[in-house]
Amino acid sequence: MLRICNLTKTYKGGKLAVDDLSLEISAGDIFGFIGHNGAGKSTTIKSVVGILEFDSGEIYVNGISVKDDPITCKKMIAYIPDNPDIYEYLTGMQYLDFISDIFGISAQERTSLIDKYAEMFEIKDNLGQLVSSYSHGMKQKLAIIAALIHKPKLLVMDEPFVGLDPKSSHTLKMLFAEFCSEGGAIFFSTHVLEVAQKLCNKIAIIKNGKLVVSGNTEDVLQGEDLEKVFLEITE
Repeated sequence: MLRICNLTKTYKGGKLAVDDLSLEISAGDIFGFIGHNGAGKSTTIKSVVGILEFDSGEIYVNGISVKDDPITCKKMIAYIPDNPDIYEYLTGMQYLDFISDIFGISAQERTSLIDKYAEMFEIKDNLGQLVSSYSHGMKQKLAIIAALIHKPKLLVMDEPFVGLDPKSSHTLKMLFAEFCSEGGAIFFSTHVLEVAQKLCNKIAIIKNGKLVVSGNTEDVLQGEDLEKVFLEITE
């Protein structure tokens, strides 16, 4: 579903953010991307979703090159950043209609899906309000709904649980399982190692832009706690 091949990205001033990184995420995977602040997680994610250009390497979404055909790739991806940047002069419903229009979702289908997810995240009564009045958690919920309504093949998320209350976090975990059971794949970064250990079937740890370890969660942990493994590797 997602194949990252020898990805390298250097910022102005010579800072090497990602160094020859290769990963593969298959359909059905919940793939956790772990690393300290500044390790290269967000740079990798932004390269995958087409926000950042990269120096060398290739990224493929369902076999299609992000460089050669970015529009087709973006149609298959839903991206949820750690701090959703949503048009604050729109209401929640206007924003969801806007996203639905971009992806060509019919009126009947969008109504059904918006109702479903808005009920699950307990935000239905707030969709008539301006986004500017939303808390960070409410914006996060709106971004999640917007990501799911066009039925992407790949969910890419940067710290998806930040700002969510415990019930909404539980709802998101259930949706992860449902999404992957239907053939989707999830690639997300997180600092919540306990969540990653319980939720992910695959994990990768990045340090200073370089991939340190990657594989099935059980193989990476070898019976140890993820926090202990992460600290041993990164220190």
